[in-house]
Amino acid sequence: MAMAPSISYSMTVRLEVGSRGRAVSEITRAVEHAGGVVTALDVNAAGHERLRVDVTCAARDTAHAEAIVAELTAMPDVAVHKVSDRTFLLHLGGKIEMRSKVPLRTRDELSMAYTPGVARVSMAIANHPEDVRRLTIKRNSVAVVTDGSAVLGLGNIGPYAALPVMEGKAALFKRFAGIDAWPICLDTQDTDEIVRTVQAIAPGFGGINLEDISAPRCFEVERRLRGLLDIPVFHDDQHGTAIVVMAALTNALRVVGKELGSVRIAMAGAGAAGTAVLRLLIAAGAKDVCVCDDKGSVHRGRTDLEANENLRWIADSTNSPCYAGDLAGAIVDADVFIGVSAPGILRGRDVAAMKSDAIVFALANPEPEVDPDEAREHAAVIATGRSDYPNQINNVLAFPGVFRGLLDAQSRTITDGMLVAAARALADVVTADELGPNYIIPSVFHPDVASAVAAAVREAASGAHPAGPQPSSSRSPRPHAPGPDLTGPDLTGGPDLTGGPDLTGPDLTSPDPGGPDPSGPYETVN
Repeated sequence: MAMAPSISYSMTVRLEVGSRGRAVSEITRAVEHAGGVVTALDVNAAGHERLRVDVTCAARDTAHAEAIVAELTAMPDVAVHKVSDRTFLLHLGGKIEMRSKVPLRTRDELSMAYTPGVARVSMAIANHPEDVRRLTIKRNSVAVVTDGSAVLGLGNIGPYAALPVMEGKAALFKRFAGIDAWPICLDTQDTDEIVRTVQAIAPGFGGINLEDISAPRCFEVERRLRGLLDIPVFHDDQHGTAIVVMAALTNALRVVGKELGSVRIAMAGAGAAGTAVLRLLIAAGAKDVCVCDDKGSVHRGRTDLEANENLRWIADSTNSPCYAGDLAGAIVDADVFIGVSAPGILRGRDVAAMKSDAIVFALANPEPEVDPDEAREHAAVIATGRSDYPNQINNVLAFPGVFRGLLDAQSRTITDGMLVAAARALADVVTADELGPNYIIPSVFHPDVASAVAAAVREAASGAHPAGPQPSSSRSPRPHAPGPDLTGPDLTGGPDLTGGPDLTGPDLTSPDPGGPDPSGPYETVN
């Protein structure tokens, strides 16, 4: 399928052109002739004979951007001076920073924030480990951990190349949920080393977000860390995708008037995302599911199940008729298709073989499993992972709110019940008046998304375990040391404030209004 020009390949070209009446319109025409889209055009310097023009335009990819520049260069009386890739400009020096929440302007402030005053706080936590969330960043911090083995659709590109992606993830945590997240890119792909490293750094965080770790290693890493740590561990590639798919499917079924427990679902993809989607579907009530991978349908008669625990679970949990064919056969008479696999594996004629009012979620990126335009001829509802089609399945709709709710509840774990609650809350952000075939999932910028998901997760977490702060460590907390409470009474003569409201800073359950908005404007030309 043809790719449209995208802001991801946006550039600003600075050029000089002769000062003629049609010069600017000729530049625009040249960009459009090359297939680009002009998004801004500014004359930033002028003289009697020459104009200096900054033209900002979107291209399909790097080769297309170069072709646009070549088209401009070939124009008579035009000199190209500089080409700036706006995406690379945005990343110069990184996208995130650490900043102090407290002023350090005087010796008194320095003495309280650091030595000697900070020693009193350290001793208070040593004697009462449960106070660590109240007195440190732990209450609002998440580690975004990767080994660089499955980054976006780029594959195993390693920890350095993964860093810009993890920075972006941290920026999204802050923008949408007010959470202080930090990228942790590990230079190892050994499961034992990953687990031990995350276990060792866990005391400084209130949650662990695993990201872009390849299957099947990601399953073991998550399982072992959940057993070792008393803070929630969430693999976003699995559970974030599952939440958004479940929410979108809930609303798609509302559109076509069907129930989850009565529809037949065909799935393509038995990796991390596919397995997590399947688990959540079953937890929410799905009963008739057939999963296919690159070897065909997963069924109990396959000979390769013994070496793959994940495939064994899928075979035991789905495909009760033991269908042993391929995806094209599995999709016949299905009500729903969910693809988290590979591009171009289906055609429009395959969708035509589904039941009436079919639902198609083709989520491979950037090229879906089936051309959305072909699928639309036969299906009632279409969703993709792309931003240039309606109903984009985007994990940003899930993970900020999920972690906001987990941190607020001081949760020590995460359960399927919390994930289902998040999916239902996300689905309900779309009102009955708004719901339709082209609007089954809200925009990532919808103001109610993160708060609705957070509230649902917080409520589910409160019912899943006793509330209350706990230290993050695989070791048992130290018993309370005898002696006076080192946080101490107010020695100025007022009441003891240690038992009252948290006076250590602003309420971190709402987004931090300070600092630059990562979604805001940026300079295009130096």
